[in-house]
Amino acid sequence: MNTFPRGMLPVLSIALAAFAVGHLQTAITAQSPPVPPIELVKRTVQNEIRSNSDDTKFMFRVRRETPRGSQTRLMVQTSEAIAAVTVAVNDRPLSPQQLHAEEARLQRLVENPDELGKKLKQEKDDAERVTRIMKALPDAFLYEYAGIEQGRRGVGKEGDELVHLSFRPNPDYNPPSRVEQVLTGMQGTILIDEPKLRIARIDGTLAKQVGFGWGMLGHLDRGGHFLVEQADMANNHWEITRIDLSFTGRLLLFKGLNIKSNEIYDDFHRVPSGLTFAQGVELLKKQEAVLAQKPDSEEKEKPK
Repeated sequence: MNTFPRGMLPVLSIALAAFAVGHLQTAITAQSPPVPPIELVKRTVQNEIRSNSDDTKFMFRVRRETPRGSQTRLMVQTSEAIAAVTVAVNDRPLSPQQLHAEEARLQRLVENPDELGKKLKQEKDDAERVTRIMKALPDAFLYEYAGIEQGRRGVGKEGDELVHLSFRPNPDYNPPSRVEQVLTGMQGTILIDEPKLRIARIDGTLAKQVGFGWGMLGHLDRGGHFLVEQADMANNHWEITRIDLSFTGRLLLFKGLNIKSNEIYDDFHRVPSGLTFAQGVELLKKQEAVLAQKPDSEEKEKPK
């Protein structure tokens, strides 16, 4: 299925790169990799982009936490757009009134092709920006081999070896647009499953302030950080499992920018590849009903 382009939304188009901060235990080895780092990155990027044609679809859960609290949503990938419904705020189930509002919002999308079309266009625009970032990775950075790590839950496939590469900005890189401009200030590491040519993890930071449009459109501050992980969910069908973002800056000279969030993606279940948006909404409603009954079932099972 679509991996990075479908899973990462617009914030990723201003933040893609990586920087190791010791989240995994790295087994550094002295030997050189069988494939030169830049060649491995090129092959992996090409394969990631090709994977966008995979029509495998999933239903999954996303918990997003920001300084203002948390929100948990159920999502299902359909042949038209991603259908999503909020099921909890600050880890508390929605009230009946809130649930009614969520269901009414989804029903409006089902009944209004124009609104659904706008949603699909936005998803495609987001995907295109991320694809442009992906295509720039081989040219934007200089790569070095840094060892081997073991895959774990949520990062590649458990037990598989992942090639650990570090990278820094390529001084000869000339970004073709503002979308790629952020790459000129990034440094970091990337974990690649070499046999499968898939990216398992990117962990990055801005080593310098990066401006957009000669500074007139704004800038991102030095120290901005992001982390993206993905994993093999079913027979080489990879999905995003985590996105962490922490950026500050300024837009249009005066408007402050402060992005801080943590998103965890889990509970993946395959769904039919030809699922329509309306059918996806029905699946979400059924799953909502299951979740609504779950607390009662758990209460009954508690020992007295």
